[in-house]
Amino acid sequence: MDDSSPSKPKLLDQVRDAIRVRHYSIRTEKAYVDWCRRYILFHNKRHPADMGAAEVSAYMTHLAVNRKVAAATQNQALSALVFLYAKVLEEPLGDIGETVRAKQPQKLPVVLTKSEVRSLLTELDGLHWLVACLMYGSGLRLMEAMRLRIKDIDFDRRAIIVRNGKGGKDRVVTLSDQLIEPISTHLMQVKTQHDKDISEGFGSVYLPNALARKYPDAPTQWGWQYVFVAARRSTDPRSGETRRHHYGEQPIQRAVKNAVKRAGIIKPATCHTLRHSFATHLLESGADIRTVQEQLGHKDLRTTQIYTHVLNRGGNAVRSPLNDL
Repeated sequence: MDDSSPSKPKLLDQVRDAIRVRHYSIRTEKAYVDWCRRYILFHNKRHPADMGAAEVSAYMTHLAVNRKVAAATQNQALSALVFLYAKVLEEPLGDIGETVRAKQPQKLPVVLTKSEVRSLLTELDGLHWLVACLMYGSGLRLMEAMRLRIKDIDFDRRAIIVRNGKGGKDRVVTLSDQLIEPISTHLMQVKTQHDKDISEGFGSVYLPNALARKYPDAPTQWGWQYVFVAARRSTDPRSGETRRHHYGEQPIQRAVKNAVKRAGIIKPATCHTLRHSFATHLLESGADIRTVQEQLGHKDLRTTQIYTHVLNRGGNAVRSPLNDL
C-alpha cells in the first residue's frame, strides 16, 4: 500500500489555482503568472518563500531603473507579487520600504475633432464600424464593448449597462439613437448564428463568477450571449469546453489604425482615442463634469478633469499676441 501523499503543485500552478478560485480574468492570470516567473528568475530562481519585502523592493527598483517600464507596468508587477505573497504563500508583504517608482507621465490624451471622428467612422464598416460607434457614442473601453451581453442593452431607455468594468464596477452609459437600428439588425444576425449553434449541440457562453453553476440554463440563453461574437467556436483554455467567445480586440484595433491612415488623420489615434473624444465632446457640449465622470466610470474626479485641460488649452482659450501686431 502506498502511503505517500500526492505531490504539492508547483508554485506557478498554485498561483493559477488561487486566481481561478477568485474568478479573475484569464488576462490577469497570464500577467500575474508571468510576473511571478520573472521575479523568480531575477533573483536567480530562489523560491519566493525564502524572500520577502526587500527582494520585492529590489525587483521594483530594477523595473524602474534598468527596464524603464511605465508606471502602470510596475504597478501591475507589484500587484502580482502582493497577490503571490498574500494569497498563495499566505505571508503578506507589508511595507516594502524604499522603492524607486516609475514616473507617471503627465500627458494630455489624444482627442479627435468631430470632423475627424466622422472621417474615421466613414472608413469603417460592418462590425468594426458598430464597435467604433459604441466607443465614441457611449464612451466604452474596447474590452467593455467586446464583453457586452445582449441583455445589457436597453433600447427603450437608450442605455447600456456595463458590467464589471475597470475596478469591478457596473455603470450605465448612454446609447445613441443612431445605433438603435444598426444594433438591432446586427443582433438578428447573431441570433441566427446562435440558433445554428444550439441545433448543432453547442450555443453556450462563458459566464463569470460561477454563475453557470447557479443558473445551469443561463449559458445557452439568448440574453447572456455576447453582442459581438467570434466567427468560429473555440475551446476554453480553462474548462476545455467548446463554445463561441466574444470577438477579438486585435481585429478592431487594426481596423481603427488603418481607418485613421485612410482618413488622413495625423494624430496617433487608437481605439481609446474614441473614448477620450467622447468625454471631451460631452464637456464641449455643456455636460456637467460629474455626469462625464459617471459615464466614463472614473473613481476619482481628478481623472476626468484631464479633459478640462484639453479644453482649456484649445486654440480659443488664449488670445495670441500675434493677433495684435
